[in-house]
Amino acid sequence: QAQLVESGGGLVQPGGSLKLSCVLSGFTLENYAIGWFRQAPGKEREGVSCISANDGSTYYADSVKDRFIISLDNAKNAGYLQMNNLEAEDTATYYCAADARYTIEANLYEYWGQGTQVTVGQ
Repeated sequence: QAQLVESGGGLVQPGGSLKLSCVLSGFTLENYAIGWFRQAPGKEREGVSCISANDGSTYYADSVKDRFIISLDNAKNAGYLQMNNLEAEDTATYYCAADARYTIEANLYEYWGQGTQVTVGQ
């Protein structure tokens, strides 16, 4: 069965960095897109970034552009989100997802991880 497992969340000071991991099981990332989404209390789900395993196309939300970097590791069947210069507004539960389509629309993604909490503060 298809499964995605996120890790790497935690507490970090403003201006710090975290790297989130998303390990895929039951299927390979070949021919899939990997997306990262986040949701904070009282806010709508936000598409953060996505990447196509087919052609390497990437997307970044304006709020994270130039701070976050999305990547894939075919050998490890995993995706990553490097988050730099973190701000309090980045505090949220972060989810990775996979779909055969390259899209940032959350409701189109087929497979989802359980989420990992990122808290930016002192």
